Amino acid sequence: MPDPSSWAFAPMVFLVSVTVGYLLGSIPFGLLLTRIAGLGDVRDIGSGNIGATNVLRTGNKGLAAATLAGDILKGTCAVLIARRWGIDAACLAGISAFLGHLFPVWLNYRGGKGVATYIGVMLGVYSPAALFFCVAWLAAAWAYRYSSLAALVASGLTPLVPALVGHWPAAGLSAAMTALLFFRHMANIERLSSGEEPTIGSKGSSN
Repeated sequence: MPDPSSWAFAPMVFLVSVTVGYLLGSIPFGLLLTRIAGLGDVRDIGSGNIGATNVLRTGNKGLAAATLAGDILKGTCAVLIARRWGIDAACLAGISAFLGHLFPVWLNYRGGKGVATYIGVMLGVYSPAALFFCVAWLAAAWAYRYSSLAALVASGLTPLVPALVGHWPAAGLSAAMTALLFFRHMANIERLSSGEEPTIGSKGSSN
């Protein structure tokens, strides 16, 4: 295997990491699984999102769980494939997978909001941060009853976990994904500010 530190090899590492990461991340599991199950286009119900939360509104918990698992694992797989070339390549594949989920070319760049894929990417790069994200999300969701707010709180705090132990590649990756996640939740932030954001379980939930 070529030395990943070689300047001659670096362009190929960059290309493979970005391409594999983006293609894996852009797989719309929610859309594919609901169509295979004969439930139509998940973008036509609820919030129109392709993530597990909206898939759950079809009434099929199994499909929602499968969507969640798929969106997590595609981030993890992208990282693990590129990790053989070093942590930098792994992080590059991770951010590419995250971008692929948020902005899939196959769906006119209208993808999910990134919570599950964020967890999957961090699971592959620095697993304690992924665990922290899940715990923080659950705590915030229990305390405030807003799925979007829980995602914002969890992602806002997660970069501190690798930073505290000096894992700077993971900290930088996490911070970049947090910024993108906040961007994708701008509409939710506006509704939270105005008191119009639906709580978890309400029919009008927009996540």
